[in-house]
Amino acid sequence: MEIFKVFTLEAAHRLPNVPQGHKCSRLHGHSFRVELHVEGPVDPQAGWVMDFADLKAAFKPLYEQLDHHYLNDIPGLDNPTSENLAAWIWDKLKPAVPLLSEVVVHETCTSGCRYRG
Repeated sequence: MEIFKVFTLEAAHRLPNVPQGHKCSRLHGHSFRVELHVEGPVDPQAGWVMDFADLKAAFKPLYEQLDHHYLNDIPGLDNPTSENLAAWIWDKLKPAVPLLSEVVVHETCTSGCRYRG
């Protein structure tokens, strides 16, 4: 069984490694949508894979680091592409959420990435 929880965060960034003149090299912001997917057996007693409240609590410290911040200033996100953001979230969250199966980052309504470790 797979469950997921969606978070929305606002953050600014710039991409330092794109070609000169690329629009993403300039400071800009996004309303990022982050999906955290958890996969595992349904606990017969509880009736769920994981309590959504526990997933929210595990992500809270990361959310607070990201929301309304300049991503380039966060250690490990000096080149904060969607791909790097998804991997960063995975690396920080996986120890606390062993059943984490996927991190999805939507940078815009039509663009994003999926990371499965």
